[in-house]
Amino acid sequence: MMLKSPLVNATLAVAAALACAAAAQATEFRSSDVHNSDDYPTVAAVKHMSELLAKASGGKHKIKVFNKGALGSEKETIDQVKIGALDLTRVNISPMNSICAKTQVPTMPFLFRSVEHMRHALDGPAGEEILKSCEDQGFIGLAFYDSGARSIYGNKPVKTVADAKGMKIRVQQSDLWVALVSAMGANATPMPIGEVYTGLKTKLIDAAENNIPSYDGFKHFEAVKYYSKTEHSMAPEMLLMSKVVWDKLPKAEQDMIRAAAKESVAFQRKKWDEQEAKSLAVVKAGGAEIIEVDKASFQGVMGPVYDKFMTTPDLKRLVKAIQDTK
Repeated sequence: MMLKSPLVNATLAVAAALACAAAAQATEFRSSDVHNSDDYPTVAAVKHMSELLAKASGGKHKIKVFNKGALGSEKETIDQVKIGALDLTRVNISPMNSICAKTQVPTMPFLFRSVEHMRHALDGPAGEEILKSCEDQGFIGLAFYDSGARSIYGNKPVKTVADAKGMKIRVQQSDLWVALVSAMGANATPMPIGEVYTGLKTKLIDAAENNIPSYDGFKHFEAVKYYSKTEHSMAPEMLLMSKVVWDKLPKAEQDMIRAAAKESVAFQRKKWDEQEAKSLAVVKAGGAEIIEVDKASFQGVMGPVYDKFMTTPDLKRLVKAIQDTK
């Protein structure tokens, strides 16, 4: 048997050590999502981001998505991300309202004139400012994803704001959301998304409010058949990373993550538009009725919501900046 020279042995040892070091530093970031479908637009977008990140980092970094609420509710995963127990989470912006105040702005009722207006505004300086505002609270805001227009669905048609009076409507666990639904004269009932189907089925609640893909994806159309197009909010989704985890990464790797997140936005929007059309067809085939509403009657009662939450010059400036976005 031929013996290797000491120099060859030393070279192999160094190579092995470097390989081990690279393997040790390779990271599979964990990200959470509550949506059930493995192909739901936000789930698919973070998977796409993982592919982009793996390519940019030469296979060093990737992201594993745990959806179906496997790591907890949105509120629970936000808490985990803050302390660095979880790397990333995709949540609706609403649970962040009580954590960083500027996230309340895109949640405000009837703020956006259209989907195009919403996308343009959030891609611009106002959107960047809102994402950055979460850093002081331990979160790196990486991107906004579409969450569509949210509307009320329940056990009866809601054509005017008067029809909502007295209804028990499930809302996200957010003070702003409670105020929004209360302004309609309804009884806001905060509840995790995982409990809504049973709540509707057992008549614990009369209605919920969400977008068409969620009405489909969580099978809520099986429980209540009237989807009233109030389109009262286009509150986006947020992709957040733990600042604890972020601060341990070199600047070049932070830049890779930011770039992959931004690039995943266009992918998510395309998937969203496709999913919305598909879900609309599914719920209609399942017997759902899409109800047109008198939107002005709902807009007319939202003044107190703005008065209650847009209380600082900064928040009012951001509202105006978004409204003025062409």
